Amino acid sequence: VQLVESGGGLVQAGGSLRLSCAASGSTFSINAMAWYRQAPGKQRELVAGITSGGGSTNYADSVKGRFTISRDNAKNTMYLQMNSLKPEDTAVYYCAGGSYPFEYDYWGQGTRVTVSS
Repeated sequence: VQLVESGGGLVQAGGSLRLSCAASGSTFSINAMAWYRQAPGKQRELVAGITSGGGSTNYADSVKGRFTISRDNAKNTMYLQMNSLKPEDTAVYYCAGGSYPFEYDYWGQGTRVTVSS
C-alpha cells in the first residue's frame, strides 16, 4: 500500500486548505484511515480518523468544528478539509491507514501546512 498526500501549502490565518491522501496497491486491506500532524519540536499527534464506510469519525479537540475528514472509497482517496486555520495548525500532515483504528501500518511522506498570522 502506498499513501500520497497533497494539498499542503502556505495560507493566512482564517483561511482554508483541503488535503488529499491517495491510496494505491492493496487498498482492500485498509479499513481505517487518519490524519496526523507533527509540528516543529513536538510529537506527532492524531488530528482526525475515519472508518472504511465513513460512518465513524473522530477529531482532536483542537480541530473540532474546523476540520472535516472524509473519504471516497471509489477513488481510494481520503480528504481533510481545514477551515478557520490558525498559526498553531502549522505542521507536517501525514496520512495513515490500517486494518483497525489507531493501528496504522501505512504512512504517507507528509505534506507541509504553514499558517501565517
